[in-house]
Parts: sequence; structure tokens; C-alpha cells
Amino acid sequence: MIIPCIDLMGGRVVQLVQGREKALEADSPAEMLKRFEGFPVIQVIDLDAAIGSGENSSLVEFLAARATTRVGGGVRTVERARRLVEQGATRVIIGTSAFQPDGINRPFLSEVAAAIGPDKVLIAVDSMRGRIVVKGWRESTTLEAGQVLSQLEPYCGGFLCTYVDKEGMLQGTDLDWFRRLRRTTSHELTAAGGITTLDEIAELQRLGIHSALGMAIYTGQLQLDQLRALNV
Repeated sequence: MIIPCIDLMGGRVVQLVQGREKALEADSPAEMLKRFEGFPVIQVIDLDAAIGSGENSSLVEFLAARATTRVGGGVRTVERARRLVEQGATRVIIGTSAFQPDGINRPFLSEVAAAIGPDKVLIAVDSMRGRIVVKGWRESTTLEAGQVLSQLEPYCGGFLCTYVDKEGMLQGTDLDWFRRLRRTTSHELTAAGGITTLDEIAELQRLGIHSALGMAIYTGQLQLDQLRALNV
């Protein structure tokens, strides 16, 4: 499955390079929904909430009410996870709060899974320079993605794994990293970070891994009609 991404910052749809440098601003959220018609799922990330600089709650609610969405960014309480589901999100993405500096935040994940059901939880396992990064990819933990996926399985229905080293750079992703991750879990996997070509998407599909796409779509590197055809 191919999943287009809508990243929100300051009330606008944006694309960042490695989560830091804003590369472009796109059309309004409503216009992006129109552009992404025909895709089964849209991924929505509140970047302001992820880094703790604010929130775009009204836009998140607008999108979740009008499309099948998986929503993340700043989900740090059980109440927020529950609220996103009430607003229409079919899956809630949990990143920073899933981890502690030296391990998994099992108490929090247990609470969220009990509140909304593990099938509605996606855990974001984002890697930079070999380590899981949190807080909008601005802080590094001591953990490696391949070490923790199997331990996280009881709390979620799948994983969103971003190869941050290539995020937004249009240089291709690291397929070997995703192959290694695929071997560590039977859970649903979604790949993100630098996916640039149809060949990469085809290889991820062969591995049974979904592709979440941002920069390659927004810059026209990948055409929406081609991607819709691959989803059939």
C-alpha cells in the first residue's frame, strides 16, 4: 500500500528535510485531500506537536473527519490518543512517548493499547545514524530499531519506520535497513524516509512493506496517477 503524507506546521502543509529544514509549503489541507483522492489511507503528522512548539489540532480534526487517516505528532497522553480516534483517525501513531532514554515506555504503551485497542496503535520507530530518535528527531536514544520491534509487538498493530538519514533528500532510501527490520517482526511495517523511485516502492511491496511518501510526491518526482495504479 502507498500512503501519501500530510505534514502540518504553523497551520500549513509542509515538507522538511530530516525533520529540520523546511523545503517547501504545499497547497491547503483541503486541496491536498482532493489531490490524494483514491488512496486508501492518508498519513497526517502534526510536526508542531511532535517538537512541542504548538499544535494544529483543528486541521488534524478536519482531515481525520474527511479521510481514512493515520495520525501522529505529539501523542503523549492516553486522552489525546482517545481523542484522535473519536475525531476519526483509524490509527494513532505514537513515537516519542513510546520510548524512554534507555528503553521502552511499557506503562504508557499498555495504557494506550488498553484505551483504544492495540490494533489502532502504530509505533513510530525512527532511526538516524543507527539509533532511534525522538522529539521530532531532535534527540537520540541508545536504542536500535531492530532490537525493539519484537518487544513492541504486544502494544500495537504495526510500525512506521523512518530512515531519517535520507528523509526529504530525494536520494533514495536504505532498502537493506528495511529488509533487516522485516526479518525481526511479522507485524505490519510502513517504510518512510527518502523513498524516491518506483523501483524502491516495488521492492518494499515485495517485502510486504507499505510506503509512506512525502517529498517525492510534493516535488513531482513520483506521479500520483502512477502511484494510484500501484495501489490497485
